[in-house]
Amino acid sequence: MRQESHGPIGVFDSGVGGLTVLKALMERLPHESTLYLGDTARVPYGTKSGEVVTRYALKNASFLLERGIKLLVVACNTASAVALPALSAALRVPVVGVIAPGARAALRRTRGGGVGVIGTPGTIRSGAYQRELEVAAGSGGVRVKTRACPLFVPLAEEGWLAGEVPRLVAREYLEDFSRTGVDTLVLGCTHYPLLKEIIAEVVGPRVSLVDSAEATAEAVEELLSARGVLAPEGREPTHAWFVTDVPERFMEVGARFLGRPIPTAEQVDLSF
Repeated sequence: MRQESHGPIGVFDSGVGGLTVLKALMERLPHESTLYLGDTARVPYGTKSGEVVTRYALKNASFLLERGIKLLVVACNTASAVALPALSAALRVPVVGVIAPGARAALRRTRGGGVGVIGTPGTIRSGAYQRELEVAAGSGGVRVKTRACPLFVPLAEEGWLAGEVPRLVAREYLEDFSRTGVDTLVLGCTHYPLLKEIIAEVVGPRVSLVDSAEATAEAVEELLSARGVLAPEGREPTHAWFVTDVPERFMEVGARFLGRPIPTAEQVDLSF
C-alpha cells in the first residue's frame, strides 16, 4: 500500500538514546512530522532475549502503525540486531534500522579497511555490526575491531559529557584503537553521539567517527525520496512523544539527547 507524503515518520527505542536518531532526522528532514515511542517501562532491551525483544518491537511498531506512520525507524541497536526481519515481514511500511546504515557509512569512510565498532555489551555480543560490515564489504574485505563501552550510557544520561571523568573512561576503552590499524570508528550506540568530542579526542585525528544516527537519517531520506513520499517543502511539521513509563524523567533527560526541549510526552500502556 502506498504511503502518502503527509504521514509521519515513526521512531522507537527502549528509552532516550533513540532521540539522537530523531534529532538527526529532524535536522536532515525539517519538513517531516514524527512520532517517537520510548519503551521506558521495559528498558534496557540489551539484557533480554531476542524473542522477547522481537515481541516488544512488534508491539511498539503496531502502536505507531495505528497512528498512520509512512516509515518506521528502529532507533535501537538491540532491536535492529534481532527484530528487523520480523518487523519487515509484519509491517506494510518500510523499516529502517540503525546498524546497516552505520556499517555502510563506515565502509565508505575507511581508507585502509580497518573499522572499529563500539557499543553496549549486548550489541557487541550480537555480532550484528560485524556481520553487516563483512557482508557489505564483500570480496573487498574488512578488519573489524569491537569493544563494549557500557559506562558511556550512564555518562550520557547524567550529562557527564566533558571533563576528566568521561576522558578517563574513554581512554580506558579506546586508547589503543588507533594503534591497531583502525581508521574509522562506528558509534554503535545511540547514546554515544553525546560523547563524540571526548571520543574523538581520545582516538585521535587519524580515526574518523561514524555517527549511526546521521547515517540512518541519510538512509531514510534516500528511501522516502525513492518512493516519492518526502514531505513537501514549506509544510509545518508536527512532533509527538510517547513513553511507557515516567514521562517527567524522559522529558528531562531526553532534552539533552534531542538538543531541544520536549514540550510534552504522553504515557501509554503497551502491556500484553
